[in-house]
Amino acid sequence: MEDLPESPAGRRRLFVVAGLALLALALSLLTGARVAPSRASAEAETAYLFAPTEPPPRPKPIEGQVVDAETKAPIAAASIHSGPEEIRSDPEGRFTVPEPQFPLIVKAPGYERKTLEAGAFPLTIPLQPKVIKAAYLTYFGVGDKGIRGRVFDLLNRTELNAVVIDVKGDRGWIPYRTQVPLAPEAGAQGPVIIKEFDQMLADLKAQGVYTIARIVVFKDNVLAHRKPEWAVIDTRTDQPWLDREGLAWLDPFREEVWDYAIAVAREAAQKGFDEIQFDYVRFPTDGKLAAARYSQPNTRETRLRAIAGFLARARKELAPMGVFLAADIFGYTAFNENDTDIGQRVEDLAEHLDYLSPMVYPSGYHLGIPRYRNPVEHPYEVVFESIKLLRKRTAGFPVKVRPWIQDFRDYAFDRRPFGVKEVRAQVKAAGDAGAVGWMLWNPRNDYTVAALQPKPSSGARPAATR
Repeated sequence: MEDLPESPAGRRRLFVVAGLALLALALSLLTGARVAPSRASAEAETAYLFAPTEPPPRPKPIEGQVVDAETKAPIAAASIHSGPEEIRSDPEGRFTVPEPQFPLIVKAPGYERKTLEAGAFPLTIPLQPKVIKAAYLTYFGVGDKGIRGRVFDLLNRTELNAVVIDVKGDRGWIPYRTQVPLAPEAGAQGPVIIKEFDQMLADLKAQGVYTIARIVVFKDNVLAHRKPEWAVIDTRTDQPWLDREGLAWLDPFREEVWDYAIAVAREAAQKGFDEIQFDYVRFPTDGKLAAARYSQPNTRETRLRAIAGFLARARKELAPMGVFLAADIFGYTAFNENDTDIGQRVEDLAEHLDYLSPMVYPSGYHLGIPRYRNPVEHPYEVVFESIKLLRKRTAGFPVKVRPWIQDFRDYAFDRRPFGVKEVRAQVKAAGDAGAVGWMLWNPRNDYTVAALQPKPSSGARPAATR
């Protein structure tokens, strides 16, 4: 039986026809006559009853301008997310959303995100500048109450205002009960399970801490062994290929691998992380590289296409959720015009990201840089020159540079400690070169507190210790 109209107009037609039928029945009873509508009138009534209703009105286009809340200067290439669509503001910060869906998310790297609900819509949208100063918590570090409490305390006492947390670490382990179906099956629920993870994250956000989810993409020991058909294969053994740490890698050409990493990232975004930071979003650099077999020919062109393709898909799926997107890159990519043989060329990555996060550790420049053959003796110059080059090469993109800086003992030259002097030199260089903040890296989560500026008393807040 055909469904009757459910719209108000359809119901009104139904009432009219029903009324006519009742009137006919009443006349029949009063006169004793049989009242039979003509075929034409019956068809007219049926056509009236089932005529298409007016479609709902289309939402009115929204026009606006995105500006810096402090300087009132327009923000070009700001992202306006309306449902799955991403719209960019023009050089004057202006934009038009033809058919807006709410909530409307407005964001730009270097600024706080703003979410707008339906209703009165401001013509001008001011975004507050946000300079991120973060410390890193490893997979085991975030799982240890003492270590994470020590790092969270720095958020209370020092200039730090952000934390990077391993959501999918170097071995592929996830530190909370994940709902991504493949993850538990693959063995991604490792030795650390933080039952109160969601509450911990909520506490941090309530205190104004910017939260970054670090997700290691193609280095994934557990999934590579669970799904060897997705792994880089060793031609000598036909088993998953291993790097110098004895860890297996996933094949960057396999789109199933992309889907898994994005699913983990989507879950992190749903938990409330402000930013998704992809690490190891590249091809391997150490181990018996000649023995590594991929599902496609491994050339410069195919590598670039694979890494950029992954980031493009990640942006399409994740950015509408309101999270910022970042990728960790080698410091040498600033100086190399090619892909550094790993699929990382600055210009190919920049269009898909909000932040480029170069690892500008002086110890990582084993060949030095132009004019500075021993980088650990010149931490300021190494960081400054790297960021200056990256900003020059990304000048036509909306991406910002926020580097990782070294807060650990040198491992490549003379084993010198990196203390207050070296950390402060790198922090100053990042600011002088135009970076939007910085992040401290220490694999033991043991940071040089004296190198950090104290937090102003007015900004004090209770530290999250869960």
